[in-house]
Amino acid sequence: MSKLNINQWAEEDRPREKMMQKGAEALSDAELLAILIGSGNTEESAVALMQRVLAAAGNNLHNLGKWQVQDFARFKGMGPAKSIAVMAALELGKRRTLQQRPERAGIRSSKDIYDLFYPLLGDLPTEEFWVLLLNPAGRVIDKVRISRGGIDQTTADVRTILREALLQHATQLALVHNHPSGNAQPSLDDIKLTQNVQQAARLMNIRVLDHLIVTDGAWYSFNDEGRL
Repeated sequence: MSKLNINQWAEEDRPREKMMQKGAEALSDAELLAILIGSGNTEESAVALMQRVLAAAGNNLHNLGKWQVQDFARFKGMGPAKSIAVMAALELGKRRTLQQRPERAGIRSSKDIYDLFYPLLGDLPTEEFWVLLLNPAGRVIDKVRISRGGIDQTTADVRTILREALLQHATQLALVHNHPSGNAQPSLDDIKLTQNVQQAARLMNIRVLDHLIVTDGAWYSFNDEGRL
C-alpha cells in the first residue's frame, strides 16, 4: 500500500483546500502540521500522523518545539526531511513572537524582562548568560549574549558585561540567564556574580536593574526578592 498524499484524500479532508476556503484559523494544529509534511505513512494520513505526534507532545506546540529529529523519528513516516520542516516552522513561530515586541520597548518590571527573554531562553537545553542594556529612560538599547555553558552552569566575566554597557552607552543593565533544570532559585555562584557586577557597575555610575533567572514558565528576580 502506497503512502497517501494530500491530493489523494477526500476533498473534505484536504487541509490546503480548507485553508484556502476558510483561512488558516479554521485549521487544527494537526492539519497545519500535515500541510508541512505533505504525506503520512502506509497506515495513516498526514493529519492522523500529526495527531499522534501532537498527542505524544501533550497536544502542546510549545512542547513540540523542544523536539529534535530523533524524537520525531519514533513515528513511522517522520524522516529527517519532514522532521526538519516541522522544526523550522516552530522556530519561525518562536522568532515571530520575539519580534512582536519592539526592541526599544520600556522595561518596567521583571515580567517585562522575562517576556523579552523567554522566547530566547525558555526551552534551551543548556545555560546561556545575557545582558540587557538600557538607556536612562529604561528603554532597551540591546541584548547581548555573554556566554554559553553546559546543562547546569555557565560563566560570565564582569569585565565583558561592563564593556558591553560602556560601548553602547548604557546607564542601566539587567543580567539574565536560564536554568534548564527548571529550578529558578539562584546558586551561590549566581549570587556572587550579581554582587560583583553590582559593585563594579556602581563605580562606573551604571545601575544594575535586575538579575533574572529564566525557566520554562517561571522566573526568579533578584530585584523583586530585595537582593539588589
